[in-house]
Amino acid sequence: MNDVIDVAAIDSDKAQKLNTVGWVSYVLHLIVAVGAIIPGAQAGAALLIIALVIDMVNRGRADGTWQASHFSWRIRSVIFAGLLYLLTAPLFLLLYVPGAIAWALISLWFLYRIVKGMVAMNQSRAVE
Repeated sequence: MNDVIDVAAIDSDKAQKLNTVGWVSYVLHLIVAVGAIIPGAQAGAALLIIALVIDMVNRGRADGTWQASHFSWRIRSVIFAGLLYLLTAPLFLLLYVPGAIAWALISLWFLYRIVKGMVAMNQSRAVE
């Protein structure tokens, strides 16, 4: 019997699976980010939570690959945006206009991070 393992094929398969998972997560993030910018197009927190769970579950599989930075990038983006939304929520509730401006800026920042990550992913490189 031939016990030779094709490591290159295994690495290629792993990279393809990580790429697919990464793109699914980025698309979910993008839907939420665009929905946060366009009035009345809220996609809901459920998609963001699904994307976050996908990233957290699969992050360990990406260790040692260029895709690892993308999992961390998306997780940090969600956590930072969530914290910023929570910190500005009282402002939004007390003074609508300044709160709405703060939330719009947070949403634009989140959209920027998702698009930046997608561009890097499309070029098969780590995100900075």
